[in-house]
Amino acid sequence: MHMSRMFSGSSRALGITPSWGFILLLSLGLIGGVGGNGLLFPAQSQAALPGAFIEGFSEIVEKVGPAVVNVAVTSGGGGSSRQLPPGPFGGPPGGGGPGGGPPGRPPGGGPGMSAGSGVVIDARGYILTNNHVVEDANDIKVTFNDGREVPATVVGTDPKTDLAVIKVKLENEQLPFIPWGTYDSLRVGDVVLALGSPFGLKSSVSFGIISALGRGSVGITEYEDFIQTDAAINPGNSGGALVNMKGELIGINTAIFSRTGGSEGVGFAIAVSIAKDITSSLIESGKVVRGWIGVAIQELTPALAQSFQLPEGQLGGVLISEVHEDGPSAKAGLQRGDVILEYGNESVKDVNHLRNIVARTKVGKQKEIKVLREGKETPLTLVLGERPSDQVLAKAAPPGEKPPVMAKLDNVLSGLTVEALSTDNRKQFGIPEEAKGVVVTKVESGSAVEAAGIQPGDLLQEVSRSAVKNLDDYQQIASKIAKEELVVLLMSRRGNNLFVAVNPK
Repeated sequence: MHMSRMFSGSSRALGITPSWGFILLLSLGLIGGVGGNGLLFPAQSQAALPGAFIEGFSEIVEKVGPAVVNVAVTSGGGGSSRQLPPGPFGGPPGGGGPGGGPPGRPPGGGPGMSAGSGVVIDARGYILTNNHVVEDANDIKVTFNDGREVPATVVGTDPKTDLAVIKVKLENEQLPFIPWGTYDSLRVGDVVLALGSPFGLKSSVSFGIISALGRGSVGITEYEDFIQTDAAINPGNSGGALVNMKGELIGINTAIFSRTGGSEGVGFAIAVSIAKDITSSLIESGKVVRGWIGVAIQELTPALAQSFQLPEGQLGGVLISEVHEDGPSAKAGLQRGDVILEYGNESVKDVNHLRNIVARTKVGKQKEIKVLREGKETPLTLVLGERPSDQVLAKAAPPGEKPPVMAKLDNVLSGLTVEALSTDNRKQFGIPEEAKGVVVTKVESGSAVEAAGIQPGDLLQEVSRSAVKNLDDYQQIASKIAKEELVVLLMSRRGNNLFVAVNPK
């Protein structure tokens, strides 16, 4: 790869005596001088420029650099399926993650070495990195910026946030570490530095700004609260540090949006608000214990907000589509169709926000909840439980019986064909034996139900808040719907309940 030097000629040979920095600042009007339009730029404008831009970031880098390490992992057997996305140093195309996935794996699959980064967060040798950097590792080696290579062991991992803690053991030595920053002090536009080992190049630093805060629903992890930054993050930066101008750790670099596999100015770091809690839990117990209230929730579309009587202009809130039997919410009196407006006196912004703040609440803690039920605000109190394992929450899928197919209707449901539950369609669509309702077998192209996102295999359980247990219930309720009436359906899709609003055309 050809790489040319920038500004390689001598400034004196070109007849230039001021420094490049002086010329740049002058051209931007950041120190006293005459602009191209003849206007005099005030020297006071220099005061508005952060000191780091004049002096550079060397002091911050010298402070935090020794606590950012390179993590090399040898995987055995099948290794990992992730590979390094194509970049300036070659490598085969890689998959996983949005448009380039988590940066971190080197070229090649199967047994081999992978390179990532890590951050020392405790003088005793605890290092925070990404789960995808160390998963399936047979051997982990950490290289410090002074060149020392030390073996490391896994303390605990959390795939749901893509975080992991590893540990090195150094006799009679307190390691330099990066202190935690405060999430609430962060603002969009703040200057940040990203440190790590992009493409295996150790001790590399890039700078940028915070482009956005609270990025969720990105599709990288289950629990998401990302800081978006334009600081260059590339393969190998995974697990590295995102620091503020105080030299505090505010995020763990995790993934990029990219068409090429390299940095295109959209990088994501797991925010300190999540990373600090997960790290503490992994160090204390080797696992993560999450709070759980026992509900399935979904976002409120404008049509659903209208159907569930939210006041006009009401922002935020999430809709409960299912309440787990014997869970904390059921015991507290929450119901399907309630809209959660507040959790612990904090306004609920969206599904991602509620999921994160519930998960971070200690098990056994009491929380005040405010819900909207049939247009009225209702306060409730619940006690947090511990989130069951995925295996416990997973639902089985056995059989039932078969009556006939129902005729079409002359309303917004006319594009829907449904059947009574049978042994065959339960097995075909994975519908549990205890489930009641009717199954969607066909959705007419161009219909209102197709526009609403209904799919074959959906289990229809309610129509306009009336329970549907069988085909007769559906026939009776659906036939009373007016031609231009908006209808709210409660569906179960692959074991997850959700409300769907069907608008008339």
